[in-house]
Amino acid sequence: MRVFVLDAASEDDTAAAARALGAEVETRPWTGFVNARRYALGRVATEWALMLDADELLDDALRDAIVAASPSTGSGQAVAGYHLRRVTMLCGRPVHTGGWSNEHLLRLFRTGRARVAANEVGADLHERWIVDGPIAALPGAILHDSYPTLASYRVKFDRYTSVEAAALSPSRRAYLRALATMPLRFVWSLLRYGGWRDGWRGLFVAWESARYRVVVRAKALRGA
Repeated sequence: MRVFVLDAASEDDTAAAARALGAEVETRPWTGFVNARRYALGRVATEWALMLDADELLDDALRDAIVAASPSTGSGQAVAGYHLRRVTMLCGRPVHTGGWSNEHLLRLFRTGRARVAANEVGADLHERWIVDGPIAALPGAILHDSYPTLASYRVKFDRYTSVEAAALSPSRRAYLRALATMPLRFVWSLLRYGGWRDGWRGLFVAWESARYRVVVRAKALRGA
């Protein structure tokens, strides 16, 4: 199995650790999420590519499913990609509600039939992978251990809202709309998505998710 690591000039031991485990490592200055993924895809020489971030890993069920996958549909067409479920962790435990464990992402695909694009609002964040051809799904999950502490969550919250705000035009009306709907989003996340079942984690995710759009629009207004 060929493993390629694109390292964004990290200052820790990431590159050395990856090389020690047999990965091919290339260090390159950070040029944004979409550009980095597009560049990395161009460096893949195998027929299939599985894209993972540094804070993601496969659980045993997904790993076994990938190894055993037979890329053909019932109609005989070759599968071009697979949706993989992602479970996001907060402070060492998975969050089962609020959409944090029900993301189905296109992450495994035929290299020559895949491309990456910016998200719906054009921000260089939460990009979309697109493949030409049938898409199937595999059991198991990607474990997304991105927020080991609340402080790490706040750092990324600030970074991501700034990136999204940079892609938007200032709009006081959009800001007020986001502010007005924030309480509804909070209640919806707690009740409709069952955030209350995750205890304080569910409450935290519901609140932060509800205010996310408000912060983005506020930053867009002040040109952040």
